[in-house]
This record gives sequence, structure tokens and C-alpha cells, in this order.
Amino acid sequence: MKHVFSFLFLFLSICSFSQKTPFSIGVIDSIKSLELNESRRLNIYLPEGYSADSAQTYNVIYLLDGSADEDFIHVSGVVQFCNFSWINLLPPTIVVGISNVDRKRDFTFPTTIQKDKEDFPTTGESAKFISFMEKELQPYIDKNYKTNSNKMLIGQSLGGLLATEILYTKPHLFNQYLIVSPSLWWNAESLLKGNPEILNASYSSKTELFVAVGNEGKIMERDAKKLYKQLKKSKSTNLSVKFKFLGNTNHATIMHLAILNGFEAFNQLKTIE
Repeated sequence: MKHVFSFLFLFLSICSFSQKTPFSIGVIDSIKSLELNESRRLNIYLPEGYSADSAQTYNVIYLLDGSADEDFIHVSGVVQFCNFSWINLLPPTIVVGISNVDRKRDFTFPTTIQKDKEDFPTTGESAKFISFMEKELQPYIDKNYKTNSNKMLIGQSLGGLLATEILYTKPHLFNQYLIVSPSLWWNAESLLKGNPEILNASYSSKTELFVAVGNEGKIMERDAKKLYKQLKKSKSTNLSVKFKFLGNTNHATIMHLAILNGFEAFNQLKTIE
């Protein structure tokens, strides 16, 4: 009987050491949107030491294409890396990954190009998505998480198109924009043909912008550079613009390097100030 108890003790000890516990980098949240008439899943990275009871507040990165099987996990990893004290490119930062339902619908404004309509049959609802971000998402995050006034938007491809539209129509929604490989070809480049507020001397909100593009074809490379040159001509002293051509990357591989370069650029601007 003594050997039986010894075996039982050994078995329980092994089981206790082999128990698995969840590994978490944040929380899964959701918001019911009246603007979109649907619920939207939010994947939220919380930095090391985050506590709802602390007086500390945090910068927020809003990440388009923020589903778990899209950009959320690997972008949060870059954010965590840049938070390390020996790297110190970012202060501890919350990442809000906005999960997609229909990105072609949400990230595009109406087009007059027939082929665009054929390729994107649900297109043209970006105004609703922008209203969702302004009237519902940002207030919800500010109410439920320990945020401060620093808000960055990251978007690639169609997400970069949407980020540019926000920059050109409601720039005050974010004070930092990290735009990667924007699909500015949309609707025959109409977004680049207007005269947005941000180009005028009267624009008064301090805003930082980083644009990146890789080896992604003549049209995308040309349009990204055109966006940068247009913004560099802004008469406002409150707009800071940086650009990076990452020729050793393509549309599939650019995201990590572009974000890291963007964080470095924003950190340099902060150092200069």
C-alpha cells in the first residue's frame, strides 16, 4: 500500500508540472456599431504592466486589417519589441486591431471606374467606416482602456487608401499616420487630385506621417511617392512627413520593415523636437 501511495504522489506531481495555462498578449473585445449595423471584433494588445487600476495612460495604435489571421499578432510583436528598454523606439502602447468583415466595402470610397465596381461589388462604404472609428470606436477605447491623446493609424494596401482618405478628410482623428503601400490607384487616383485641409497653411493640428512602399510595381510606387511629394508641399508647419522606399521588399513582405522604419522615423521627429 505504501508503494501505491508513493506512485500516486509521483503521478499527481507530474500532472501538476504538466498543467497548461493560457498565454495571453491582451484581450478580445467587441463593439456593436450603429454606423456599420454590425458587431465588430477588436483584438487588443496590452503592454507589459498594463493595469486598469494604474494612473498611467498609454498611446494607442489603431490597426486596420487587425484580425488575428491578418496583421494583429505580428504587428503587436513589433510593438512589443520596440517597447523593450534596450530598443526604446516606442513608449508602452496599446494596439487595437480592428477585425475585418468586408475590407473592400469598408476601405474604399465610391468609384466611377466600371472595372473597380466589377472587381469590388460591395465597394464604396468608407464614409460609414470612418464614422464608426470617429463616433464609436475611439470613444469606446478611451472609455474602457487607459489611453492618452496620442493616436496612431496603421494601414497597408486598401488600408493605406483608407488611412490616406482619413488624413485628407478628417486628419484630426489621429496625430500619427503610418501608411504602407497605399492603393491610391483607386478611382483613377482621385484622392490625390483634391485640395485637402492638411495642405493649407491654416492646418493647425500637429500631425506626423510616414509613407513606405516597396518593389510593388510602377503604379503603386509612383502613387506613394506622389502622396509624399504632395504632402511635403503643404504650407502648414504642423505637418511632418517622412518617406521610405524599401526596394528589397514586395507587397507581401513589406509590413514588418515598414512599421519598424515608421517607428524609427516618429522617434527621430520626437528627438528633434
